[in-house]
Amino acid sequence: MEHLIWNVDPVLLSLGSFKIHWYGALFATAIFSSLQLMKWIYVTEKQSVESLDTLLGYVVFGIVVGARLGHCFFYEPQYYFANPLKIIAIWEGGLASHGGGSGVIIAIYFYVKKYKVNYLWLLDRSAICTALFGVFVRSANFVNSEILGNASDVPWAVIFARIDNTPRHPAQLYEAIAYLFIFLILIAGYKKLKEKTPHGSLLGVFLILTFTARFLIENVKQKQAAYVSEFALNTGQMLSIPFFIAGVVLLVWSIKNKKI
Repeated sequence: MEHLIWNVDPVLLSLGSFKIHWYGALFATAIFSSLQLMKWIYVTEKQSVESLDTLLGYVVFGIVVGARLGHCFFYEPQYYFANPLKIIAIWEGGLASHGGGSGVIIAIYFYVKKYKVNYLWLLDRSAICTALFGVFVRSANFVNSEILGNASDVPWAVIFARIDNTPRHPAQLYEAIAYLFIFLILIAGYKKLKEKTPHGSLLGVFLILTFTARFLIENVKQKQAAYVSEFALNTGQMLSIPFFIAGVVLLVWSIKNKKI
């Protein structure tokens, strides 16, 4: 059976010693697209867009720091406890989406405390942008031939030639497609209700759908944790459960209270 052979150079553009990588370009596109979407939301609800640049700073900081710490402490704790200075070596790779999500939630908390914005209102709108952000980031992982799927003979399996000659599930694309559908669901719900959206409802839906998808897709992904777990579930699945539960609780609470 013939499979797609993926052998794209991770460097998008090279001008002497200056290089632009696909990952960086797609990550920047994710940030720019999310910012433009949030600006549209603010304009739609007649909110001031002047503070969005500051919000972007908080969110990017939360994503990077949270994702890095999440990878270090959730997936390779023994290595990073033995080599603590390596924690800041983010250029060597190693980001965890669960940590990134937690980092955003914490960063937004500090933002709303300073700028007196409703916390759940902003988290709901940020959830829409986060789903869009995830589409680009997982696409970047695919281009980079990282976060690989398990070996498979399904017709759509991909051979990541930079890694080996084994056909694999394109797990990165599974996640990117899942995030795209989640984004479409959230934006459709928001367009219907706009400012009447119950506080916490969009975030609840986001957490439920995102971590259901993540839990299922983990079944076809290579093990990422550097340690052996005694549980039947892998680290990614274990980390997804509390987020899923939080989403269910938040959605039920938002429907029951209908606070807008």
